[in-house]
Amino acid sequence: MTATNPLAQIHQHVMWNRLIAVVEEQAQTLMRTAFSTSVREAGDLAAAVFDQRGRMLAQAVTGTPGHINALASCVVHFIEAHPLETMKPGDVFVTNDPWLASGHQHDITVATPVFRNGAAVAMVANTCHVVDIGGRGFTPDGRQVYEEGLNIPILRLFSEGVANETLFEIIRMNVRESKQVVGDIYSFTAANDIAATRLISMMDEFEIDDLEALSDFIIDSSRKATLDRINELPHGTYENELTMDGYDSPVTLKAAVTVSKDNIHIDYDGTSPASSHGINVVLNYTKAYTTYGIKVAVAPEIPNNYGSIEPFTFAAPEGCILNAPRPFAVAARHIIGHLLPDTILGCVDQMLDTGIQAEGSSSLWNIQLRSGPSVSTNSDFEGEIPAFEMMHFNSGGAGARPSKDGLSATGFPSGVKGVPVEATESIAPIIFWRKELRSDSGGAGLHRGGLGQSMELGGDGGAPFDVLAMFERVNNAPRGRHGGLNGSTGEVELAGGGPMRPKGQQSIPAHDRLVLNMPGGGGFGSPFDRSAELVASDVADGYITADSARDEYGVIVGSDCSVDQQATDKLRGAR
Repeated sequence: MTATNPLAQIHQHVMWNRLIAVVEEQAQTLMRTAFSTSVREAGDLAAAVFDQRGRMLAQAVTGTPGHINALASCVVHFIEAHPLETMKPGDVFVTNDPWLASGHQHDITVATPVFRNGAAVAMVANTCHVVDIGGRGFTPDGRQVYEEGLNIPILRLFSEGVANETLFEIIRMNVRESKQVVGDIYSFTAANDIAATRLISMMDEFEIDDLEALSDFIIDSSRKATLDRINELPHGTYENELTMDGYDSPVTLKAAVTVSKDNIHIDYDGTSPASSHGINVVLNYTKAYTTYGIKVAVAPEIPNNYGSIEPFTFAAPEGCILNAPRPFAVAARHIIGHLLPDTILGCVDQMLDTGIQAEGSSSLWNIQLRSGPSVSTNSDFEGEIPAFEMMHFNSGGAGARPSKDGLSATGFPSGVKGVPVEATESIAPIIFWRKELRSDSGGAGLHRGGLGQSMELGGDGGAPFDVLAMFERVNNAPRGRHGGLNGSTGEVELAGGGPMRPKGQQSIPAHDRLVLNMPGGGGFGSPFDRSAELVASDVADGYITADSARDEYGVIVGSDCSVDQQATDKLRGAR
C-alpha cells in the first residue's frame, strides 16, 4: 500500500495509537514494580519508544516533561556509543550522566534494543529517579558534580541477558539504600522488556518488518501540525525575565522568544552565570523544560515526539546557569529548570489576546530527609537514631488561568503526583502531623491562584534527622497577570520557633518538627471583578479568610459566610 492510500493511512494512525499504548503499559509497569516511592507513587519517570536513528516516536502519558524531553535527546548517545549492528538480543544499556540524560545523577536511564527476525528494529527506554546515588545525595550543597554521587557512563547493564555483576556491586557499595536502588534498576529493565514484547506483537499483527515507514509518518505529520500552529501566532520577538532566590544570591532567568514562519527560537542570553552550588542546569534539561513551556501553550494537543519538538530551537550561553559545563554541581537542577515554563509563558502572554496562566510555585518542594548515628548526633535524644534516606514529593499552587482558578497543591510543570503520607510513613521513621491547604496563599484575582499547602513532620519518637532543603520562591513570589495579585512566598521553619534556610542540609533537633508553608499561584485579572458569591464560597471553603475577602476583593463576608451586599457595594465603589 502506498502512503497516499487511505487504508494505509488508517493503519498508520492505528499503529501510532498502539505505540502510545505500548509505552503507557511500560510506564505503568514501572509504577507497579518500582521499589522507590518517587516512581511507584509520584510517577517521576519517562517511558518512550525510538526508531533505529534514536528519534522518539511515542511517549507515555505518565511521566514528567523534564524526563521525557531529556530522554528524547538521550537515546542517540546510546546508539553512538554502541551502534545497533553491535547490539544483541538480551543487551540492556544504562547511564546517569547528567550531560547526556536528564541533568543529574539521581536519574537513571535504561535503554533496550528491540529485535525482530534477528535485527534491531527499535529502542525502548526509560528514565526514572532513584532515592540515592551516593555522595552528598540529593542536595544543592555540592560544589562539583564529583561530590554528588556515582556517575555511570553508558555501559552494558546486561549482555545477552547476563547481568553486569561488577557494575551492580559498584552501585551497591556506593549508595545508602542499595536494596531500593538495585531493585529499581531491575524494575526499569523489566518495564523495557514489557514494551519490547508488546512492540513485536504489534509488528506481527500488522505484518511489518521495521518501523521506518511508520516513523516517517509520525514525525512528518507531527512536524507539519506543529508548524501550522506556529504560523497562527503573530511573528516577532517577545522578552521576559524572572528573578529567583538562588542558593546564596538571586538568579535572573531572561528569555527572548522569536516566532517566525519555520520555527520558534528561544534565547537565554542575559541569564545569570552558573552557581557555585548544585542548582545548575545542563543544556539537555534546559531544552526539556523550554520545549515543554512553549509547546504546552502553542501546540498542546499534538503528540510529543521528534517531529513535534523539532520546530523549537534554543540557545543558552555556555557557562550560564542554564548551560553549566562539567564539572559544575547539578544535583538540584530542577529548582531552576522548573522555572523555565513560567519564564517562557511570560513571553507567550504577550502573543495572545487572552493572556496565559499566571506564575505558580513551579519548583517542586521535595522533602529529602536523612538520618543515622553518623548524621544526626543529638545529645538531647535518648535512644537509637534510625538510619534512613527518603524523599517525599510535594507541590505548591499553580497560577490562575485566563478562564479558571489555579490548581492547588499541583505539580506544574513537573506533572508528578503528591506522595501519600501513609506511603512515606510505611518506609521511614517519620510522622506527618499536618498536611493541609494553606489559606490565603493563592493570589487574588478574577480567577484566584491555586493554594499551596502547609506540612509539619517530625521523627518517630522525637528522633532527630536532617533535611536536605532545596526550596524555591521563599524570597520571590509567583507573579499574577493582568491585574491579578501575587501568590504567597514559601516559608521554612522549625515548629519550636525560628526560620530555616530554604536551601542546604540542616538538622531538625530531637523532639522538634519541620514546618513547610508552600507558595501559592499568582492570580489572573482584577480581584474586584470576581463575583462576590465566589469570594464568599472561598471563605466558606477555607481557601481565603474574611479579612482577605475584604482587603483584597472588596467583599464583606459575614460570620455565616453570606455576602453583605450593601457594604460590599460601598467598599468596591470606593475603590
